[in-house]
Amino acid sequence: MGKFIVEGGRRLRGEIKIQGSKNSVLPILAACVLVDGVSVIHNCPLLSDTDVTIKILEHLGCSVMREGHTVTVDSTGVNAFDIPDTLMREMRSSVIFLGAIIGRSGRAEISTPGGCEIGLRPIDLHISSIKKFGVEIAEEHGRLECSVPDALRGTEITLAFPSVGATENIMLTAATARGTTTIINAAREPEISDLADFLNGCGARIHGGGEGIITVAGVDSLSGTEHTVIPDRIAAATYMFSAAMTHGTIILKDIIPAHIGPVFPVLEEAGCEINIKGRELELTAPPRIRRIHKISTMPYPGFPTDIQAPIMALTAVADGTSVIIENIFESRFKHVAELIRMGADIKTEGRMAVIQGVPYLTGASVVSPDLRGGSALVLAGLAAKGITEVSDIHHIDRGYESFEEILCALGASVKRKA
Repeated sequence: MGKFIVEGGRRLRGEIKIQGSKNSVLPILAACVLVDGVSVIHNCPLLSDTDVTIKILEHLGCSVMREGHTVTVDSTGVNAFDIPDTLMREMRSSVIFLGAIIGRSGRAEISTPGGCEIGLRPIDLHISSIKKFGVEIAEEHGRLECSVPDALRGTEITLAFPSVGATENIMLTAATARGTTTIINAAREPEISDLADFLNGCGARIHGGGEGIITVAGVDSLSGTEHTVIPDRIAAATYMFSAAMTHGTIILKDIIPAHIGPVFPVLEEAGCEINIKGRELELTAPPRIRRIHKISTMPYPGFPTDIQAPIMALTAVADGTSVIIENIFESRFKHVAELIRMGADIKTEGRMAVIQGVPYLTGASVVSPDLRGGSALVLAGLAAKGITEVSDIHHIDRGYESFEEILCALGASVKRKA
């Protein structure tokens, strides 16, 4: 599975360009299935999740060519409507193909998704929403068999929770449905806006992407377009935390500061200085990080659940007591036990973690429990005394492009071992 060997105690300094957004590129690539033609996607990050997504596209009959960070998808040859279990199990977000396949083929057959074990990610919202378009869905032995007896018809859907994945699947299903679809209590994440921009570039008629109410006027067909994926706000925040934990200074280039806005007050409370000029950000950390009174993960524009683990690593070496409340997933504290192995003082009860900062962490052998928990352990290793071995780093490769290379470019010592 591979491991990272992290030598702690080095101050990070320098500037980096942030990768394209993992959470944007996956639904955008899935959306290519709806297109009758060629789509060119720029700023596509080199991730294992992206590789799996491309394999799914090829299985469905697409011709895919990758040159660096540009992926070209020719969807004219789509001739399948199923996704093999082996590919579904590799990536939880593969369920995002459901709406696109139904929209293209009028039927779909997939299994329940795999990926990180961070707690239940029920697809009930996806299923109940897609049924409203006139789709019949039968679930048997862990597989979903979907069919459209007549035609996809626009509808009004009110989400009980502003789920990003459900919002994306509804948008994909609605894009070529007959009539207009209205999504109420839609997810507002920047990745939703990015998907809407891509689809609109293909000829869709979507209004309100990134707002609480989205309307989609169905069109007969979509054509190819060229699109550049937004920068990854989660990766940007992770690298900001890495500089803060090591008392360093970092410059992020070509970012969209508004997308990282929920992180700024937290880092400023911790004593960091943040300066923004256009699409460039500079963070300067204090000699000792201050405690953060309370962090509550919330849907956008709240504090992202995807950086709850990395911010916990930061609070573990802060001066004072911090509290983190995880409101999105019920099992996203699996990194806690590994941080405690490194000397962190963390107590959890239900969805709440109380972190008493310690003067320093100590290197240890730890196991990456999931994507974001794994990145948190690497960050902890950067701030620890001695050597930290982080194993099962295949999780980290799902979401961070060249993680160790970027950290080393900032002055860290992180080596990959098979």
